[in-house]
Amino acid sequence: MSIEQGQLAPDFQLPASDGSTVKLSDYREKNVVLYFYPKDMTPGCTTEACDFRDQHTNFEDVDAVILGVSPDPIARHEKFIEKHGLPFLLLADVDHEVAEKFGVWKLKKNFGKEYMGIERSTFIIDKEGKIARAWEKVKVKGHVEDTLQYLREYL
Repeated sequence: MSIEQGQLAPDFQLPASDGSTVKLSDYREKNVVLYFYPKDMTPGCTTEACDFRDQHTNFEDVDAVILGVSPDPIARHEKFIEKHGLPFLLLADVDHEVAEKFGVWKLKKNFGKEYMGIERSTFIIDKEGKIARAWEKVKVKGHVEDTLQYLREYL
């Protein structure tokens, strides 16, 4: 499935790192930065999460909530949050159902091996629940700043 700018974001429900269950539609009236990442505790994912952490109050200033999604289980998310002081929720998409809805569960290649996994991607969902902007194949360096700049300029 391909997600198009302007379309309604697919609703979902996932377990969150704080013990709650998060439903995307519960965040109407807020901008949502929904970022998909491959795996907790890996270098690129740690850098990205810490960049979001460091800019967290700036995202709050533009009425945006950050939600991170990976196939990791809640217990691993909790360790990741504790180790790096992450002030936002991480969601456990262990069956990659939500990643598939957003079109980010893809065939990947690494060191000659092929496997299915999350392609690092970010979606900004506006206050009406529509996809305002999507980034695919995200490069970590500078990405969080680009996301924040978009929110400041367009929403």
